[in-house]
Order: sequence, then C-alpha cells, then structure tokens
Amino acid sequence: MAAVSEAYTELTDPEVPGTAAAASRAPAAAAFPPDGPLGWRGYDEMRARAHARTGEHESVVTALATMGGTEAVVLSFEFRYLGGSLGERTGDRLEAAYTLARERGLPVVSLIATGGSRMQEGMRALAQLQRVAAQSARNRAAGLPQIAVLRDPTTGGGWATLGAAADVILALPGAQVGFAGSRVRPADADPSAYSAEGQLASGHLDAVVPPDRLRTTLQHWLHLLCGAGGAAGSGGSGEEEALAPAPLPSARGVPGLPESGWGAVTRAREPRRPRAEAYLRAYFDDRQEISGDRCGGVDPGMRCGFGRHQGRTIAFAAQCGTATRPAGFRTAARLIRLADRLGIPVLTLVDTPGAANDAAAERAGTGAAIADAFAALATARVPVTSLLIGEGGSGGALALAAPDRLWATPDSYFSVIAPELAAAILKRDPAQIHETADQLRIRPQDLLDLGVIRGIAPPA
Repeated sequence: MAAVSEAYTELTDPEVPGTAAAASRAPAAAAFPPDGPLGWRGYDEMRARAHARTGEHESVVTALATMGGTEAVVLSFEFRYLGGSLGERTGDRLEAAYTLARERGLPVVSLIATGGSRMQEGMRALAQLQRVAAQSARNRAAGLPQIAVLRDPTTGGGWATLGAAADVILALPGAQVGFAGSRVRPADADPSAYSAEGQLASGHLDAVVPPDRLRTTLQHWLHLLCGAGGAAGSGGSGEEEALAPAPLPSARGVPGLPESGWGAVTRAREPRRPRAEAYLRAYFDDRQEISGDRCGGVDPGMRCGFGRHQGRTIAFAAQCGTATRPAGFRTAARLIRLADRLGIPVLTLVDTPGAANDAAAERAGTGAAIADAFAALATARVPVTSLLIGEGGSGGALALAAPDRLWATPDSYFSVIAPELAAAILKRDPAQIHETADQLRIRPQDLLDLGVIRGIAPPA
C-alpha cells in the first residue's frame, strides 16, 4: 500500500470506527463452522499458518489512501495468504470497501495478486465472484472510476472481476495474467498469452508499468479521472447537461483554403501534414492513453485517452491517418462510453482514408464495430467536439464525427467515397478523377456550405 500512496488508513482495522468496512476484520472466522463451510479437514490450520506468516486475517486488505492528493479506496491482495484466493470473508471485505467508495464518491484502486477462488470453501467461495461483480457494477453506475493494477499472478476470478472489469487496467512487467492459472492450462499453451505483455498486445490491458513508475502513473490517472472538469460520480446525475464542451483545437496545417476538390485531397494526403500526435501534443498539458478494445484487438492508428487542457480533463479519440480497423472503432466507443459515465467531455480528431476493408478486418467485424462507434456517439450525454484534421474517408471517418458538432481544418476533406473510387464505380476515365472530386464537393468550404460542418478551425 505504501508503495503507491502517500498515506493510508486500513479500513479492515477494527480500531478505525465509523467505516463501512470496520466490521469486516476477520476474527469473524468464529462465525464459520469448524474448517469452513465444507468442513475441509485442516482448513482452520491453513488459515492460522497464513495469519502467522502474513499478520493478516484474510487475503485482501482494504484502505483509504491518498495518491497525489486524490483520495481513493484501495484493495490490496496479500498473495502469501492462501495464494491471494477469494473466500467468503474476502467477499465481505470487498463488498464493504465498494460500499464505502459509493458512500464517499471515491474511486477504487485494486492491487491484485490472486490465484482464484478458494477451493476449501467450494461454491461458497466461487459465488463471491458474482458478489464482487455486482458491487463493481454499482460503482460503475454511480460514475466512479475503477483502476486495476495486475501483479504476479492475476488469474481466475480475480482477473475476471476486479481486473478485467476495471475502467483502466495496468500491469506490472512479467506478471502472469489470465483466467487459467499456471497449473490448469493446456500443456502446449503459448506462455506469452498468459503474460501482461501478451494481454496488452491482445487489447486486454491499457499499459504495462514498471514498479518505479507505478505511483506516478496512478497519481496521473486519478488526477485525470477525478480532477476538475472530470467530476467522478456525476455520471447519470443530470449534471452533464451543463457540462462545457471541449474547446476546439486550432488548425495546425497550411493556412488558406484549397481551390479545388483534388487540391483538398492532395493537401490532406501530404505526408508532412500535422497528424494526431501534433494536435494532441499542442492541446494537452498532460495525458494518459488507454489501449485495446477488450475483445482481442489493438489498432495503433487510433489514439484514445484522457488529458488536461486549461485545467480541465478532456477525453480524446484520435485517428492517425491510417485505415481504421475494427479494434480502433471499438476502442473509441469504449473511450466515449467511459467518458460519458464519468461526466468528461470528449474531443475526437477525424483523419482516415476510411475503414480497413481487407479480409481480416471483415472477419473481425468492421460493420459491427462502426455501428458500435455510431451508437456510442449518438447516445453520449456529455458534449462531443469533433475536428476533421485530414482525410475524411466515408463511414470510417463519420463514425468519429459528432453529429452537429464537427469542424474542419483548411487541409482536410470529407467525402462519401474517395474520388478515385467514385470514378471507378461510375466507370469514368481516370482522367476524370479531378472533375469527380469537384463534383463531390469535399473541400472544407463546400462542407460548410452544405451544412456538414459548423465551421473552419482558425489557425494556431
């Protein structure tokens, strides 16, 4: 606990009065029948040895902690206590901690190291996963952030509840992470699939963080998700109606509007044109990114996360000029829904030649992923500001463009289809591509005349 916080007070200490968790300190073991609910021979002795080894009465310690000036409820597993396994009394402590977080409007930070559910308590132990999942869902509905740190190992039900259900998932390097523990995996299983690095590559984690950077990283995340302008606990309260939108970024490319449709295309495709990174760097003082769609995919051409701009937290989803893959659309949808729950305004940067259309993308569900991004934007209660900073290729670009809140930079275009493809579909001669581009009316000034955008972003 001290490794990540400046100060903390254990909630599970019976001498801390007035907390919802105070009663969960486990000399309550006396309430168990001898050797637990299953009468597992030697279980009481196992627990006594675990207590003598660790000084703890259960596999999890809960505390009120301060990190970078932000108060949080912290759940820290003690792996040396029966492998950090979850039993009924563990469930008591976790439920009390989640309840206290809701009562005080605090985020929950879970420091997880567990091998799964406790066999010596059988189905009574396994049922704690439903109990923990219900508590996590209640905190999510209350608009309270949840951050998980996966230590070695994080397997079984601890990964499938406290870990995988968190809003932001961090892991220590080399940690074992997976639903299957090391002794129950197939003998020929690829070990990298059960590692923090493997889970990151598959889109299931947001970052692998070295121990010496963990405290700072947690402080940044808590500051972003709970600081001014990102009011934790406001989700669903109605306060989002008064939330100011993200300010429009300044245009960073070449000033002056293009003279022709093909001129707009040429400027948007210029390799040296400012891309998402240039805009994010200029706009935010500090930012942290999420990664992955939680469905097995990562798209490096989609940057999503939270940053500080003029003292406020703004969420962002930014296309980087490449064809957006299904994982990118799903990651953006995940970001928008998280920001909506936390009451944080969203900025999207639109820049893609279109959705990826190769066979792998179709198998991964391009259509469904775009539909999900459309739905996330359509149902967001927080304001979404969108800026077209380059190519606006058909539905793949529209999926990140907020309805009625889209602006464009001078070196951008938006088209129902790329001019080359339009000419091909219409069976036109390639020499007619420039004429086709003009007919499509894709320049920023055309988009403004057509009512597609609200305005053209002024230069920096």
